[in-house]
Amino acid sequence: MALALGVDTGGTYTDAVLVRDEEKVVASAKALTTRDDLARGVGEAVRSVLTAAGVTPEDVGLAALSTTLATNALVEGQGGRVALIYIGFRESDLDRHGLSEALKGDPALVIGGGHSHAGNEVAPLDLKRLKAFLETESGVSGYAVAAQFATRNPAHELEAARIITEVTKRPVTCSHQLSARLNGPKRAVTAVLNARLIGMIDRLIGRAQDVLDEIGVNAPLMVVRGDGALMSAEQARERPIETILSGPAASIVGARWLTGVKDALVSDIGGTTTDVALIRGGKPAIDPNGARVGGFRTMVEAVAMRTHGLGGDSQVHVVTEGLAGGITLGPRRVLPVSLIAVDAPELVHDALDAQLRSTVPGEHDARFARAVPGVSAEGIGAREAGLLARLGRAVMPLGEVLRTRLEHGALARLVDRGLVQVSGVTPSDASHVLGRLDSWDGVAARKALELVARKRVGSGERLAGGVEALARMILDQITEQTGLALLETVFAEEGDVFGLPPEELARHVLLRRGLSGHRGLIALDAAVNVEVVGLGASAPSYYPAVGERLRCRMVLPEHAGVANAIGAVVGRVRIKRSGSVTSPAEGRYRVHLESGPEDFQTSDMALATLEAALREDAEREARAAGAEEIRVSLERDVRTAQIEAREVFVEAMLTVEASGRPRVAEG
Repeated sequence: MALALGVDTGGTYTDAVLVRDEEKVVASAKALTTRDDLARGVGEAVRSVLTAAGVTPEDVGLAALSTTLATNALVEGQGGRVALIYIGFRESDLDRHGLSEALKGDPALVIGGGHSHAGNEVAPLDLKRLKAFLETESGVSGYAVAAQFATRNPAHELEAARIITEVTKRPVTCSHQLSARLNGPKRAVTAVLNARLIGMIDRLIGRAQDVLDEIGVNAPLMVVRGDGALMSAEQARERPIETILSGPAASIVGARWLTGVKDALVSDIGGTTTDVALIRGGKPAIDPNGARVGGFRTMVEAVAMRTHGLGGDSQVHVVTEGLAGGITLGPRRVLPVSLIAVDAPELVHDALDAQLRSTVPGEHDARFARAVPGVSAEGIGAREAGLLARLGRAVMPLGEVLRTRLEHGALARLVDRGLVQVSGVTPSDASHVLGRLDSWDGVAARKALELVARKRVGSGERLAGGVEALARMILDQITEQTGLALLETVFAEEGDVFGLPPEELARHVLLRRGLSGHRGLIALDAAVNVEVVGLGASAPSYYPAVGERLRCRMVLPEHAGVANAIGAVVGRVRIKRSGSVTSPAEGRYRVHLESGPEDFQTSDMALATLEAALREDAEREARAAGAEEIRVSLERDVRTAQIEAREVFVEAMLTVEASGRPRVAEG
């Protein structure tokens, strides 16, 4: 009987499950995610689940990994420093589709070159400027290359990539290898994000494979893509951008497997994000516009998911403006005070006690920082380097780390690069105070909430009347923001039937009155008219109240806390390859291939050539991903026009999908 191991590395926990014959969960286990070396958390979770199941590592025939690492990195603005080589575009094009925001100040070189819509060279590639740039640029972890109409002729991208590899030995991402669609700036955004993630995902997969080898699990390792399908570890290392929404996609697959629901909202709350998607007819919808995460619209095919920076470890922000004040949560994740107190109990408690003795609340009360070892600090500025040196390897109160206002920005940049972690009050701490959670140091959580509760709002009054009052305020806020996340998804899926954006509809006063069952001269009723499947380790703590707020049935399945890991091992390998045929002149049909354009005299010959090339590529990639019993399907989108009573070929897009179950190792 086949035994499959699923592992999910979340922002707070790493989960492991063993599933037999895709039918039964044999055992599950959790371990804290170890940000400095994710493999330690993976190893602890895997060892625990093997022990719980009473099986040996040799019994495992398949291992699969889902991860929120890429999603969290983009939501939190983290990743390596990259450089973009932008070929055939104008400088002003850097501002389209959020490309400048995606670069975040990283270098970009705009040079001559590129091709036309038909795949013809419009200008020679400016090799001189490219080589000069490569000789002067330092501190870059990877490169992204995007050329004009590269999906019609990738020659300039491939040549630039060859030179970059030869000169720098750094990894290079070519935009045409991530998407066959047009829209150069959007492809460039996707390539930049992919280049930024390569080092991070490569370290995760490499170390995960190392620790599995150490344990004795020799089964092939698969990784979940953002559309819920599986890919090989090697493919994930080359195209890490395809793992954005990996964890959420796995959770949808897991939710469907656990509950059998055909129509439902799935809401998965983790440490960093809440991910909401809709299952219709038993299948998750795929976003036709490409995955959107962290404010960026990519060209990566993924489940239609709305990702919100809201989780059990979301930072609690105190709102001091206005007479009443209040709190908001997220989008940045911080380490709960109750958790960092486990790592450095004496220091954390001493600092909290000293802050409590002060008669005046401090700006940085109940907040700490620590450096993350093992992450390259190459390319950081002098102020950031000074902060890192001050931190050393110890946990420090944030008030001792920051000495000037200018250092606030430096700290934010270090957090963005994943070099520093900040700790503060979170919903997890509030859950400890109210007795809903007892995993970490509840005493530290209580002290931290006491410090925050005494902060003053605009009226001069304290933020909250006590520790328990603040804890309830925090959990009420997570209920409020989770409800809004679900409502935004519902209205987005309803389409433009109400004439307002989903964000406005979710907050509309009439909807709020309807959800509370308003009765006056007018009676208003509203409810979410579909089941909600709540997933995540903390879902039982937070989601019953959300169900009451939205007046819907909340489903909290057994094993909801490890649904992502379950989804990782019950998925299929699916490889899609797309290509186009155009007609640059009457009687000429051009196939756009990786090797360059080829012309044919008939559309049938051109389409047959493209189909054969796509089939061969998709089947080869599916076999490389470890698929067996491969099935191939074809979609044709042929566009024609009526000209003088004749039907004239305009363009065709072919998509080939090769799918199969992942191969399971014997013995």
